[in-house]
Amino acid sequence: MKSMEVSRLTDTGELKDFISGVLQRSPAQQTEVMVTEWDSALTRFANNGIHQNVAERNVSVRVRVVKDGKTGVASINQMNQAAASDVLNRAIAIADLQPKGEVVPMPGPAPAQPVEAWSDATAAATPEERADFVEAICVKAGHAGLKAFGAYSTSAGQLAIANSLGVFHHHRSTQATVNAVIMGDAGSGYADRGAVDVGELDRDELATEVIDKAKRNQNAQPVEPGDYEVVLEEYAVAEMLEFMSFMGFSALAAQEERSFMRLDERITGENVSIWDNALDLSGLPVSFDFEGVPKQRVDLITRGVARGLVYDQLTAQRAGRQSTGHGLPAPNTEGPFAVNLFMEPGTTAKAELLSDIKRGIWVTRFWYVRIVHPKASIITGMTREGTFLIENGRITRPVKDLRFTQSILDALNGTLALSRTTKLQIGEYIGASRVPAIRLKAFTFTS
Repeated sequence: MKSMEVSRLTDTGELKDFISGVLQRSPAQQTEVMVTEWDSALTRFANNGIHQNVAERNVSVRVRVVKDGKTGVASINQMNQAAASDVLNRAIAIADLQPKGEVVPMPGPAPAQPVEAWSDATAAATPEERADFVEAICVKAGHAGLKAFGAYSTSAGQLAIANSLGVFHHHRSTQATVNAVIMGDAGSGYADRGAVDVGELDRDELATEVIDKAKRNQNAQPVEPGDYEVVLEEYAVAEMLEFMSFMGFSALAAQEERSFMRLDERITGENVSIWDNALDLSGLPVSFDFEGVPKQRVDLITRGVARGLVYDQLTAQRAGRQSTGHGLPAPNTEGPFAVNLFMEPGTTAKAELLSDIKRGIWVTRFWYVRIVHPKASIITGMTREGTFLIENGRITRPVKDLRFTQSILDALNGTLALSRTTKLQIGEYIGASRVPAIRLKAFTFTS
């Protein structure tokens, strides 16, 4: 496998010339070209040893045209003049076959705030560097009589979008993520890390956390279901916010009357504030969305009160307002998404969140979460790899994983404390959340 090099991505000037050529050749009234290019590598490990190294370099060219009130979209994974003509002709042909319908408007040019999301060290990371990182985790797990499993990935990419109305935006980014499951004979622990710069990942800190969790999570015993006071670690909190985004932060969800957001009403505890801000460098920053609209900060919940929604071009047009820069590639049925989420921290040390809980549950993370009732913000799922009984302010023993069915808003309405530290939790597919750990008054475990 070849080592990743910083120069592997297409030069910005060459990228812009390619896109301009497609736009100039288009006979449609409006044309949009989006180029996504990525160069990624992954090292997998199991049973305290590396078992796979894989790498991928690819490009996607997506063309959207609006012709006589009809839309056509086509894509190809080549970037040359022949490919440009082919994908444009296919988009035009598809548009000609469509009935007239609601057209997603293309934005005009507007300045986007530049953000730095690139690390040369991440872009140039080698298989040997990833192997050294993984080895440190595996060796420590072996010394503890445990086995390590997981994956470590590094990637570099760029996104460019332009349209015939004069929009051109370009963004380069890198990302490094590692996750580890440490297993003993009768239990396991989990931890992960993510960053723009690979140098921010601390293998010793990660190994210490996940090995300690695995040691404490052996021979778990069942506990009766019911309502418990809980401490949710950042892994669980981030997943909760991700499902809130799926269910309710979108203007489309509100327009279709399936959102839990009741604007200007208090819907959570007063110490809960959640916002989306892709311009914050402590997240995964990006300056524009997949429609070429500059990103804006959107305050979603402020001190418990529902304050705002995220918009794309179509939902903004329907509402008579401007997009907030949260569009996915158009047209789509998903609507806009908040994918750069933040939750305001509190003032409590994470270790002290359980200090006066008489009987409760400590949850490391959730697993297999599904939506039950979006308008009521109800989800169901399981705890996993680190669920513990809290008694008289301390963890006393591990408990078998529990199924929960819970309204997120009801849970957050009972927010008693938030940790003063936060963790960046990178999403499985897109975006990230920076969140604290939280203590909730009641959480319903059903079995």
